[in-house]
Amino acid sequence: MALYLRYAVRSDLGLVRNNNEDSVYAGPRLLAIADGMGGHAAGEVASKIVIGTLEQLDEDRRIDDMMRTLRESVADANQRISEAIEARQELEGMGTTLTALRFTGSKVGLVHVGDSRAYLLRGDQLAQITHDDTYVQYLVDSGKLTPDEAKDHPRKSVILRALLGTEVEPDVAIREARAGDRYLLCSDGLSDVVSTETILDTLGIEDTQECADRLVELALRGGGPDNVTVIVADVINAKVGDTVDDVPVIAGAFVDPAAADVPSADSSAAERAAAMSRPAQSQPARENEDVEPRRKRSWKPWLIVAAALVLIAAALAGTYAWTQTQYFVGRAGSDVAVYRGVPTDLGPLKFFNVHQVTDLRMRDLNSSARGQVRDGITAGSEKEADSIVGNLRKQKLPPCGSATSAASPTTTPSSGTSGAVTPAVRPSTPSSGKPSDAVPSSLPVAGTAKVSVPKASTSGLGTAVTPAHGTPAVRTTGPKPAANASSPATTTAPATTADPAPTSSARTKHCSGTP
Repeated sequence: MALYLRYAVRSDLGLVRNNNEDSVYAGPRLLAIADGMGGHAAGEVASKIVIGTLEQLDEDRRIDDMMRTLRESVADANQRISEAIEARQELEGMGTTLTALRFTGSKVGLVHVGDSRAYLLRGDQLAQITHDDTYVQYLVDSGKLTPDEAKDHPRKSVILRALLGTEVEPDVAIREARAGDRYLLCSDGLSDVVSTETILDTLGIEDTQECADRLVELALRGGGPDNVTVIVADVINAKVGDTVDDVPVIAGAFVDPAAADVPSADSSAAERAAAMSRPAQSQPARENEDVEPRRKRSWKPWLIVAAALVLIAAALAGTYAWTQTQYFVGRAGSDVAVYRGVPTDLGPLKFFNVHQVTDLRMRDLNSSARGQVRDGITAGSEKEADSIVGNLRKQKLPPCGSATSAASPTTTPSSGTSGAVTPAVRPSTPSSGKPSDAVPSSLPVAGTAKVSVPKASTSGLGTAVTPAHGTPAVRTTGPKPAANASSPATTTAPATTADPAPTSSARTKHCSGTP
Protein backbone atom coordinates (compact mmCIF):
# COMPACT_ATOMS: atom_id res chain seq x y z
CA MET A 1 0.00 0.00 0.00
CA ALA A 2 1.44 3.38 -1.09
CA LEU A 3 0.54 6.54 0.83
CA TYR A 4 0.86 10.13 -0.26
CA LEU A 5 -0.14 13.57 1.06
CA ARG A 6 -2.73 16.02 -0.22
CA TYR A 7 -2.13 19.38 1.47
CA ALA A 8 -3.22 23.01 1.59
CA VAL A 9 -1.74 26.12 3.22
CA ARG A 10 -3.13 29.46 4.37
CA SER A 11 -1.27 32.26 6.19
CA ASP A 12 -2.70 35.63 7.20
CA LEU A 13 -1.29 38.78 8.75
CA GLY A 14 -4.13 39.04 11.27
CA LEU A 15 -6.01 42.17 12.29
CA VAL A 16 -3.51 43.66 14.75
CA ARG A 17 0.05 43.08 13.56
CA ASN A 18 1.57 44.91 10.59
CA ASN A 19 3.96 42.14 9.53
CA ASN A 20 3.83 38.38 9.23
CA GLU A 21 6.46 36.54 11.29
CA ASP A 22 5.13 33.04 10.46
CA SER A 23 6.89 30.91 7.85
CA VAL A 24 5.31 27.74 6.46
CA TYR A 25 6.30 24.91 4.13
CA ALA A 26 4.18 22.03 2.81
CA GLY A 27 5.57 19.41 0.44
CA PRO A 28 4.97 15.80 -0.55
CA ARG A 29 7.10 14.52 2.34
CA LEU A 30 7.50 17.50 4.74
CA LEU A 31 5.06 19.76 6.59
CA ALA A 32 6.62 22.52 8.70
CA ILE A 33 5.49 25.71 10.40
CA ALA A 34 7.57 28.28 12.32
CA ASP A 35 6.27 31.25 14.34
CA GLY A 36 8.96 33.94 14.61
CA MET A 37 9.33 36.30 17.56
CA GLY A 38 11.52 38.95 19.13
CA GLY A 39 13.75 41.79 18.01
CA HIS A 40 13.21 44.57 15.44
CA ALA A 41 12.47 43.00 12.04
CA ALA A 42 13.87 39.72 13.33
CA GLY A 43 11.05 37.28 14.09
CA GLU A 44 10.47 36.64 10.40
CA VAL A 45 14.21 36.25 9.87
CA ALA A 46 14.41 33.46 12.44
CA SER A 47 11.39 31.63 11.01
CA LYS A 48 12.73 31.91 7.45
CA ILE A 49 16.12 30.52 8.53
CA VAL A 50 14.52 27.48 10.16
CA ILE A 51 12.13 26.65 7.30
CA GLY A 52 14.91 27.21 4.75
CA THR A 53 17.15 24.78 6.65
CA LEU A 54 14.51 22.08 7.05
CA GLU A 55 13.25 22.12 3.45
CA GLN A 56 16.00 19.68 2.42
CA LEU A 57 14.13 17.02 4.42
CA ASP A 58 11.51 17.07 1.67
CA GLU A 59 13.95 15.46 -0.77
CA ASP A 60 13.06 12.00 -2.05
CA ARG A 61 15.78 10.07 -0.27
CA ARG A 62 16.06 7.22 2.17
CA ILE A 63 16.34 8.16 5.85
CA ASP A 64 17.62 5.32 8.00
CA ASP A 65 17.53 7.08 11.38
CA MET A 66 14.59 9.48 11.33
CA MET A 67 14.92 10.78 14.90
CA ARG A 68 18.63 11.54 14.57
CA THR A 69 18.07 13.25 11.22
CA LEU A 70 15.36 15.48 12.68
CA ARG A 71 17.53 16.45 15.66
CA GLU A 72 20.49 17.27 13.44
CA SER A 73 18.34 19.41 11.14
CA VAL A 74 17.00 21.42 14.10
CA ALA A 75 20.51 21.83 15.50
CA ASP A 76 21.73 23.10 12.12
CA ALA A 77 18.88 25.61 11.92
CA ASN A 78 19.56 26.80 15.45
CA GLN A 79 23.23 27.27 14.63
CA ARG A 80 22.32 29.40 11.61
CA ILE A 81 20.22 31.64 13.84
CA SER A 82 23.23 32.09 16.11
CA GLU A 83 25.45 32.99 13.15
CA ALA A 84 22.91 35.51 11.86
CA ILE A 85 22.83 37.22 15.27
CA GLU A 86 26.62 37.42 15.31
CA ALA A 87 26.61 38.94 11.82
CA ARG A 88 23.96 41.55 12.68
CA GLN A 89 23.71 42.62 16.30
CA GLU A 90 20.31 44.23 15.74
CA LEU A 91 18.90 40.70 15.38
CA GLU A 92 19.78 39.94 19.00
CA GLY A 93 16.74 38.43 20.75
CA MET A 94 15.10 36.90 17.71
CA GLY A 95 13.80 33.35 17.81
CA THR A 96 11.13 31.04 16.49
CA THR A 97 8.99 28.03 17.27
CA LEU A 98 9.00 24.93 15.06
CA THR A 99 6.56 22.10 14.45
CA ALA A 100 7.32 19.73 11.56
CA LEU A 101 6.24 16.31 10.23
CA ARG A 102 8.37 14.21 7.87
CA PHE A 103 6.57 11.34 6.14
CA THR A 104 8.27 8.19 4.88
CA GLY A 105 6.02 5.31 3.88
CA SER A 106 3.70 4.49 6.78
CA LYS A 107 5.88 6.26 9.30
CA VAL A 108 5.90 9.93 10.21
CA GLY A 109 8.58 11.71 12.25
CA LEU A 110 7.54 14.60 14.49
CA VAL A 111 9.85 17.36 15.78
CA HIS A 112 8.58 20.18 17.99
CA VAL A 113 9.82 23.22 19.94
CA GLY A 114 7.60 26.04 21.26
CA ASP A 115 3.84 26.62 21.19
CA SER A 116 2.89 25.95 17.56
CA ARG A 117 0.72 22.84 17.42
CA ALA A 118 0.08 19.66 15.47
CA TYR A 119 -3.28 17.85 15.60
CA LEU A 120 -4.29 14.43 14.29
CA LEU A 121 -7.86 13.71 13.22
CA ARG A 122 -8.37 9.96 13.02
CA GLY A 123 -11.96 8.93 12.46
CA ASP A 124 -13.95 11.36 14.57
CA GLN A 125 -11.28 11.73 17.28
CA LEU A 126 -9.11 14.87 17.34
CA ALA A 127 -5.87 14.67 19.33
CA GLN A 128 -3.17 17.27 19.95
CA ILE A 129 0.09 15.40 19.29
CA THR A 130 2.44 18.17 20.47
CA HIS A 131 2.96 19.63 23.93
CA ASP A 132 3.04 23.42 24.40
CA ASP A 133 6.34 24.69 25.81
CA THR A 134 4.65 27.59 27.62
CA TYR A 135 4.52 28.86 31.18
CA VAL A 136 0.74 28.42 31.33
CA GLN A 137 0.98 24.80 30.14
CA TYR A 138 3.52 24.21 32.91
CA LEU A 139 0.97 25.52 35.44
CA VAL A 140 -1.67 23.20 33.98
CA ASP A 141 0.69 20.21 34.09
CA SER A 142 1.54 20.94 37.74
CA GLY A 143 -2.15 21.19 38.68
CA LYS A 144 -2.06 24.90 39.50
CA LEU A 145 -4.42 25.83 36.66
CA THR A 146 -7.27 24.08 34.91
CA PRO A 147 -7.37 24.00 31.09
CA ASP A 148 -10.33 26.42 31.17
CA GLU A 149 -8.42 28.88 33.39
CA ALA A 150 -5.39 28.65 31.09
CA LYS A 151 -7.39 29.92 28.09
CA ASP A 152 -7.66 33.44 29.51
CA HIS A 153 -4.41 33.58 31.49
CA PRO A 154 -2.56 36.88 30.86
CA ARG A 155 0.78 35.09 30.39
CA LYS A 156 -0.36 32.31 28.07
CA SER A 157 2.05 33.50 25.34
CA VAL A 158 5.19 33.21 27.49
CA ILE A 159 7.29 30.48 25.89
CA LEU A 160 9.75 28.37 27.88
CA ARG A 161 11.53 26.77 24.89
CA ALA A 162 12.25 28.10 21.40
CA LEU A 163 15.01 28.21 18.79
CA LEU A 164 17.03 31.26 19.88
CA GLY A 165 20.49 30.36 18.66
CA THR A 166 21.30 28.76 21.99
CA GLU A 167 21.33 25.10 22.94
CA VAL A 168 17.89 23.48 23.04
CA GLU A 169 16.64 19.90 22.90
CA PRO A 170 13.55 19.47 20.69
CA ASP A 171 10.79 16.92 21.23
CA VAL A 172 11.15 14.13 18.65
CA ALA A 173 8.83 11.16 18.08
CA ILE A 174 7.91 8.55 15.46
CA ARG A 175 4.25 7.90 14.73
CA GLU A 176 2.27 5.62 12.42
CA ALA A 177 0.56 7.14 9.39
CA ARG A 178 -2.72 5.62 8.21
CA ALA A 179 -4.83 6.23 5.14
CA GLY A 180 -7.68 8.57 6.07
CA ASP A 181 -5.71 10.51 8.70
CA ARG A 182 -5.93 14.29 8.56
CA TYR A 183 -3.17 16.44 10.07
CA LEU A 184 -3.45 20.08 11.11
CA LEU A 185 -0.37 22.21 11.84
CA CYS A 186 -1.02 25.75 13.09
CA SER A 187 0.51 28.73 14.84
CA ASP A 188 -0.88 30.01 18.14
CA GLY A 189 -2.79 32.64 16.15
CA LEU A 190 -5.36 29.89 15.53
CA SER A 191 -5.20 27.76 18.69
CA ASP A 192 -5.37 30.77 21.07
CA VAL A 193 -8.54 32.10 19.44
CA VAL A 194 -10.51 29.12 18.11
CA SER A 195 -11.65 26.41 20.52
CA THR A 196 -10.76 22.76 20.06
CA GLU A 197 -14.41 21.86 19.55
CA THR A 198 -14.73 24.40 16.72
CA ILE A 199 -11.51 23.16 15.13
CA LEU A 200 -12.87 19.60 15.20
CA ASP A 201 -16.09 20.65 13.50
CA THR A 202 -14.24 22.63 10.83
CA LEU A 203 -11.87 19.76 10.03
CA GLY A 204 -14.93 17.89 8.82
CA ILE A 205 -14.81 19.99 5.61
CA GLU A 206 -13.63 17.55 2.94
CA ASP A 207 -11.59 19.87 0.69
CA THR A 208 -8.24 20.67 2.30
CA GLN A 209 -7.94 24.21 0.90
CA GLU A 210 -11.50 25.11 1.82
CA CYS A 211 -10.88 23.72 5.30
CA ALA A 212 -7.67 25.76 5.73
CA ASP A 213 -9.38 28.96 4.57
CA ARG A 214 -12.28 28.41 6.95
CA LEU A 215 -9.99 27.94 9.95
CA VAL A 216 -8.18 31.22 9.23
CA GLU A 217 -11.48 33.06 8.80
CA LEU A 218 -12.64 31.81 12.20
CA ALA A 219 -9.45 33.16 13.79
CA LEU A 220 -10.01 36.55 12.15
CA ARG A 221 -13.60 36.63 13.38
CA GLY A 222 -12.21 36.01 16.87
CA GLY A 223 -10.22 39.25 16.63
CA GLY A 224 -7.13 38.06 14.77
CA PRO A 225 -4.69 39.35 17.43
CA ASP A 226 -1.74 37.48 15.91
CA ASN A 227 -0.54 36.07 12.59
CA VAL A 228 -2.59 33.01 11.64
CA THR A 229 -1.02 30.14 9.70
CA VAL A 230 -2.38 26.63 9.07
CA ILE A 231 -1.53 23.49 7.10
CA VAL A 232 -4.24 20.89 6.45
CA ALA A 233 -2.95 17.59 5.02
CA ASP A 234 -4.69 14.29 4.26
CA VAL A 235 -2.98 10.91 4.11
CA ILE A 236 -4.26 9.23 0.92
CA ASN A 237 -4.02 5.63 -0.16
CA ALA A 238 -2.69 5.86 -3.71
CA LYS A 239 -4.88 4.45 -6.47
CA VAL A 240 -4.33 4.02 -10.15
CA GLY A 241 -5.07 7.28 -11.95
CA ASP A 242 -4.57 9.54 -8.91
CA THR A 243 -2.77 12.80 -9.60
CA VAL A 244 -0.09 13.49 -6.98
CA ASP A 245 0.83 17.14 -6.53
CA ASP A 246 4.49 17.19 -5.55
CA VAL A 247 5.00 20.97 -5.82
CA PRO A 248 5.82 22.47 -2.39
CA VAL A 249 3.71 25.30 -1.02
CA ILE A 250 5.31 28.08 0.99
CA ALA A 251 3.73 31.14 2.55
CA GLY A 252 4.01 33.77 5.23
CA ALA A 253 7.33 35.50 5.89
CA PHE A 254 9.06 32.91 3.73
CA VAL A 255 7.69 34.59 0.57
CA ASP A 256 6.65 37.99 1.93
CA PRO A 257 8.57 40.68 0.01
CA ALA A 258 8.05 43.06 2.94
CA ALA A 259 9.75 40.65 5.35
CA ALA A 260 13.36 41.21 6.37
CA ASP A 261 15.96 39.31 4.35
CA VAL A 262 18.05 36.51 5.77
CA PRO A 263 21.70 37.62 6.06
CA SER A 264 23.86 36.14 3.29
CA ALA A 265 21.18 33.69 2.17
CA ASP A 266 20.28 32.93 -1.42
CA SER A 267 16.75 32.01 -2.40
CA SER A 268 15.98 28.38 -1.60
CA ALA A 269 14.72 25.68 -3.92
CA ALA A 270 11.34 25.86 -2.27
CA GLU A 271 11.09 29.59 -2.86
CA ARG A 272 11.98 29.16 -6.55
CA ALA A 273 9.44 26.36 -6.97
CA ALA A 274 6.70 28.37 -5.31
CA ALA A 275 7.48 31.43 -7.44
CA MET A 276 7.01 29.36 -10.60
CA SER A 277 3.82 27.61 -9.51
CA ARG A 278 1.87 29.91 -7.19
CA PRO A 279 1.83 33.71 -6.96
CA ALA A 280 2.87 35.27 -3.71
CA GLN A 281 0.18 36.91 -1.62
CA SER A 282 -0.27 40.56 -2.43
CA GLN A 283 0.65 43.09 0.23
CA PRO A 284 -0.75 46.62 0.56
CA ALA A 285 1.58 49.30 -0.79
CA ARG A 286 3.34 51.44 1.76
CA GLU A 287 2.57 55.11 1.68
CA ASN A 288 6.16 56.13 2.46
CA GLU A 289 9.48 54.54 3.05
CA ASP A 290 10.01 55.90 6.58
CA VAL A 291 7.59 53.62 8.28
CA GLU A 292 7.53 53.66 12.07
CA PRO A 293 9.45 50.65 13.41
CA ARG A 294 7.16 47.71 13.82
CA ARG A 295 6.33 46.51 17.28
CA LYS A 296 7.91 43.16 18.00
CA ARG A 297 7.46 40.54 20.63
CA SER A 298 10.62 41.12 22.64
CA TRP A 299 10.28 37.97 24.65
CA LYS A 300 13.84 36.91 25.25
CA PRO A 301 14.52 38.88 28.49
CA TRP A 302 11.12 37.97 29.92
CA LEU A 303 11.53 34.41 28.76
CA ILE A 304 14.84 34.03 30.57
CA VAL A 305 13.51 35.63 33.77
CA ALA A 306 10.33 33.55 33.74
CA ALA A 307 12.23 30.34 33.04
CA ALA A 308 14.71 31.10 35.82
CA LEU A 309 11.92 31.81 38.31
CA VAL A 310 10.08 28.66 37.34
CA LEU A 311 13.21 26.55 37.70
CA ILE A 312 14.07 28.10 41.08
CA ALA A 313 10.53 27.63 42.38
CA ALA A 314 10.44 24.04 41.13
CA ALA A 315 13.84 23.30 42.68
CA LEU A 316 12.84 24.79 46.05
CA ALA A 317 9.52 22.95 46.02
CA GLY A 318 11.19 19.68 45.14
CA THR A 319 13.89 20.18 47.78
CA TYR A 320 11.38 21.05 50.49
CA ALA A 321 9.19 18.07 49.58
CA TRP A 322 12.20 15.79 49.89
CA THR A 323 13.24 17.24 53.26
CA GLN A 324 9.80 16.45 54.67
CA THR A 325 10.54 12.76 54.19
CA GLN A 326 13.64 13.05 56.40
CA TYR A 327 13.95 13.14 60.19
CA PHE A 328 16.63 13.95 62.76
CA VAL A 329 16.98 13.99 66.54
CA GLY A 330 18.05 17.32 68.02
CA ARG A 331 17.70 19.69 70.92
CA ALA A 332 14.52 21.64 71.68
CA GLY A 333 15.38 23.89 74.62
CA SER A 334 16.27 21.58 77.51
CA ASP A 335 14.59 18.54 75.98
CA VAL A 336 15.43 16.02 73.27
CA ALA A 337 13.08 16.26 70.28
CA VAL A 338 12.39 14.52 66.97
CA TYR A 339 12.41 16.91 63.98
CA ARG A 340 10.97 16.42 60.49
CA GLY A 341 13.27 17.73 57.76
CA VAL A 342 16.99 18.36 57.66
CA PRO A 343 18.97 20.66 60.00
CA THR A 344 19.46 23.34 57.33
CA ASP A 345 18.07 26.80 56.72
CA LEU A 346 18.33 29.21 53.82
CA GLY A 347 17.89 32.71 55.20
CA PRO A 348 14.37 32.89 56.62
CA LEU A 349 13.44 29.57 55.02
CA LYS A 350 13.88 26.61 57.36
CA PHE A 351 13.81 23.05 56.11
CA PHE A 352 12.77 21.49 59.43
CA ASN A 353 10.09 21.65 62.14
CA VAL A 354 9.50 19.96 65.49
CA HIS A 355 7.69 16.66 65.02
CA GLN A 356 7.69 15.43 68.64
CA VAL A 357 9.22 16.58 71.95
CA THR A 358 10.27 13.58 74.07
CA ASP A 359 10.36 13.32 77.88
CA LEU A 360 14.16 12.84 77.72
CA ARG A 361 16.03 15.87 79.08
CA MET A 362 19.41 17.03 77.86
CA ARG A 363 20.91 17.15 81.38
CA ASP A 364 20.14 13.45 81.84
CA LEU A 365 22.51 12.46 79.01
CA ASN A 366 26.23 11.93 79.20
CA SER A 367 28.47 14.53 77.54
CA SER A 368 29.03 12.49 74.37
CA ALA A 369 25.30 11.97 73.77
CA ARG A 370 24.56 15.64 74.48
CA GLY A 371 27.11 16.67 71.85
CA GLN A 372 25.55 14.40 69.24
CA VAL A 373 22.06 15.75 69.96
CA ARG A 374 23.27 19.35 69.70
CA ASP A 375 24.77 18.60 66.26
CA GLY A 376 21.64 16.71 65.17
CA ILE A 377 21.46 12.95 64.55
CA THR A 378 20.02 12.25 61.08
CA ALA A 379 17.43 9.52 60.53
CA GLY A 380 15.99 8.18 57.31
CA SER A 381 12.48 7.73 58.72
CA GLU A 382 10.32 8.39 61.75
CA LYS A 383 10.84 4.82 62.91
CA GLU A 384 14.60 5.24 62.76
CA ALA A 385 14.32 8.51 64.73
CA ASP A 386 12.36 6.71 67.46
CA SER A 387 15.07 4.05 67.55
CA ILE A 388 17.73 6.76 68.02
CA VAL A 389 15.77 8.20 70.96
CA GLY A 390 15.61 4.71 72.44
CA ASN A 391 19.40 4.39 72.17
CA LEU A 392 19.83 7.80 73.84
CA ARG A 393 17.81 6.60 76.80
CA LYS A 394 20.50 3.96 77.32
CA GLN A 395 23.13 6.72 77.57
CA LYS A 396 21.55 8.50 80.54
CA LEU A 397 23.81 9.39 83.46
CA PRO A 398 23.53 7.13 86.57
CA PRO A 399 21.84 8.52 89.75
CA CYS A 400 24.13 10.33 92.22
CA GLY A 401 23.14 7.87 95.02
CA SER A 402 20.23 5.95 96.46
CA ALA A 403 18.46 7.16 99.57
CA THR A 404 17.91 4.66 102.47
CA SER A 405 14.65 3.99 104.13
CA ALA A 406 15.86 5.34 107.47
CA ALA A 407 18.80 7.43 108.64
CA SER A 408 21.66 5.55 110.34
CA PRO A 409 22.15 7.09 113.82
CA THR A 410 25.66 8.17 114.77
CA THR A 411 27.24 9.77 117.82
CA THR A 412 29.28 12.83 117.11
CA PRO A 413 30.23 14.47 120.40
CA SER A 414 31.40 18.01 120.38
CA SER A 415 32.91 20.07 123.11
CA GLY A 416 32.68 23.69 123.95
CA THR A 417 32.64 26.10 126.77
CA SER A 418 28.88 26.10 127.03
CA GLY A 419 28.48 22.30 127.11
CA ALA A 420 25.85 22.33 124.29
CA VAL A 421 26.13 19.68 121.57
CA THR A 422 24.35 18.85 118.29
CA PRO A 423 25.26 15.18 117.68
CA ALA A 424 23.53 12.38 115.85
CA VAL A 425 22.55 9.59 118.25
CA ARG A 426 24.23 6.23 117.83
CA PRO A 427 23.87 3.47 120.43
CA SER A 428 27.14 2.96 122.21
CA THR A 429 28.58 -0.15 123.71
CA PRO A 430 30.52 0.24 126.96
CA SER A 431 33.96 -1.13 127.27
CA SER A 432 32.58 -3.89 129.34
CA GLY A 433 30.62 -5.09 126.30
CA LYS A 434 27.22 -4.53 127.93
CA PRO A 435 24.72 -3.19 125.43
CA SER A 436 23.28 0.22 126.03
CA ASP A 437 19.62 1.07 126.48
CA ALA A 438 17.56 1.21 123.30
CA VAL A 439 16.73 4.53 121.73
CA PRO A 440 13.03 5.31 122.30
CA SER A 441 10.79 4.70 119.29
CA SER A 442 9.38 8.17 119.68
CA LEU A 443 12.72 9.79 118.94
CA PRO A 444 12.01 12.48 116.30
CA VAL A 445 14.08 12.86 113.16
CA ALA A 446 14.43 16.50 112.35
CA GLY A 447 15.91 17.99 109.26
CA THR A 448 17.97 20.91 110.53
CA ALA A 449 16.55 21.80 113.96
CA LYS A 450 19.09 22.20 116.76
CA VAL A 451 18.38 21.05 120.34
CA SER A 452 19.87 22.92 123.30
CA VAL A 453 20.84 20.32 125.88
CA PRO A 454 21.34 21.35 129.53
CA LYS A 455 24.21 20.07 131.57
CA ALA A 456 23.75 16.40 132.19
CA SER A 457 23.78 14.56 135.44
CA THR A 458 26.63 12.10 135.74
CA SER A 459 25.26 9.97 138.53
CA GLY A 460 25.02 6.23 137.98
CA LEU A 461 26.41 4.20 135.08
CA GLY A 462 24.75 6.19 132.29
CA THR A 463 24.28 9.72 131.26
CA ALA A 464 20.80 11.18 131.50
CA VAL A 465 19.86 14.00 129.17
CA THR A 466 17.27 16.37 130.47
CA PRO A 467 14.83 17.14 127.65
CA ALA A 468 14.35 20.66 126.48
CA HIS A 469 11.04 22.11 125.31
CA GLY A 470 9.24 18.80 125.68
CA THR A 471 11.70 16.73 123.64
CA PRO A 472 11.72 13.08 124.82
CA ALA A 473 14.69 12.21 126.95
CA VAL A 474 17.35 9.88 125.65
CA ARG A 475 19.24 7.66 128.02
CA THR A 476 22.45 5.93 127.07
CA THR A 477 24.48 3.60 129.19
CA GLY A 478 28.13 3.22 129.43
CA PRO A 479 31.07 3.60 131.77
CA LYS A 480 31.17 6.64 133.88
CA PRO A 481 33.45 9.18 132.29
CA ALA A 482 36.51 10.19 134.22
CA ALA A 483 36.18 13.47 136.03
CA ASN A 484 38.23 16.23 134.59
CA ALA A 485 37.97 19.62 136.09
CA SER A 486 39.37 21.28 133.06
CA SER A 487 36.99 19.67 130.55
CA PRO A 488 33.28 20.41 130.28
CA ALA A 489 30.73 17.64 130.54
CA THR A 490 29.91 15.69 127.42
CA THR A 491 26.29 15.06 126.63
CA THR A 492 24.35 13.41 123.84
CA ALA A 493 21.15 14.47 122.13
CA PRO A 494 18.79 13.14 119.47
CA ALA A 495 19.96 13.21 115.82
CA THR A 496 19.15 16.46 114.15
CA THR A 497 20.43 16.06 110.58
CA ALA A 498 19.13 12.72 109.29
CA ASP A 499 17.27 12.87 105.96
CA PRO A 500 13.76 11.47 105.78
CA ALA A 501 13.22 8.11 104.11
CA PRO A 502 12.63 8.43 100.35
CA THR A 503 9.16 7.79 98.92
CA SER A 504 8.05 6.40 95.59
CA SER A 505 7.08 9.86 94.37
CA ALA A 506 10.48 11.48 95.02
CA ARG A 507 12.53 12.58 91.90
CA THR A 508 15.82 10.73 91.46
CA LYS A 509 18.71 13.15 91.23
CA HIS A 510 21.34 12.41 88.50
CA CYS A 511 24.98 13.33 88.44
CA SER A 512 24.54 15.67 85.50
CA GLY A 513 25.17 19.35 85.11
CA THR A 514 23.15 21.85 83.17
CA PRO A 515 23.74 21.08 79.52
